[in-house]
Amino acid sequence: MSVAPIRSWTSASARLTAISFCALALSACKTTVLDPQGPIGAAEKSILIDSLAIMLAIVAPTIVAIFAFAWWFRASNSKARHLPAWAYSGQIELVVWAIPSLVVMLLGGVIWIGSHELDPAEPIKSSQPALEVQVVSLDWKWLFIYPGQHVATVNTLTIPTGVPVHFSLTSASVMNAFFIPQMGSMIYTMNGMTTRLYLQADTAGVFHGLSSHFSGDGFSDMNFEVHAVSPAEFVNWARATAQADATVDAQSYSELAKQSSKIAPASFRLGDPNLFQSIATQKIPPSPGPRAETPQQRGVQAGGDDVR
Repeated sequence: MSVAPIRSWTSASARLTAISFCALALSACKTTVLDPQGPIGAAEKSILIDSLAIMLAIVAPTIVAIFAFAWWFRASNSKARHLPAWAYSGQIELVVWAIPSLVVMLLGGVIWIGSHELDPAEPIKSSQPALEVQVVSLDWKWLFIYPGQHVATVNTLTIPTGVPVHFSLTSASVMNAFFIPQMGSMIYTMNGMTTRLYLQADTAGVFHGLSSHFSGDGFSDMNFEVHAVSPAEFVNWARATAQADATVDAQSYSELAKQSSKIAPASFRLGDPNLFQSIATQKIPPSPGPRAETPQQRGVQAGGDDVR
């Protein structure tokens, strides 16, 4: 055998290994679902690990068996028993079908139980009443409304630790997805509909929130910070925010709903307690959504005549 192919294969393997280690190192630069900070995130991490363990129970022995068979049935092994005329073995068929069947049943059980216990709309058992937060996905920013505190925020979310949070979510234009990896349970937002989600933060800190569904040019900057604070700090924050100079109502919302990206976090007094309901029921008309327009198309819309 030529030495060149061996060297080429070794070099390619070394590069692939280096890339894998770099990717693993970079993955630790941001917090992930494997570092949960609440009961929902912790339960979802458990499902991921359990599913991985169940699959490895068949994958790992299979990989080992491949190398074992290759070594034992090598051409130089005179002890290996060759059966060129072999056609059927009931014992082998039993093993081949039984092991995958058990894996499917175990994975199915984990998924079935998890799907019911982690239903996004299922309230989290707690002695504390849930905090109501209404969420609107805009192009390309997030609006959070606190109806009980009469405040609203953009691109920043503040919640108390140890308290379930009941999110009601809708979209001002196109479909989007609300996701806080360390707290768990991504859920979609859709115009004209309301989805519901319960989450809870057990520890204080600042967590990363994002849009996990592509929605146009500003999608990559559609992030927000989640500030989990003590209940006492949350009360003080709500009182201070209620004194903000800016107010969000139907009129100011129309300006906020215009397409924009990289918007700095902002806080508002809630001027219209029914703002979320008006958006979700389309009493306030939905935004047109992301679209690419040519100068000619903009001229048609502005002047009414075909510009060519």
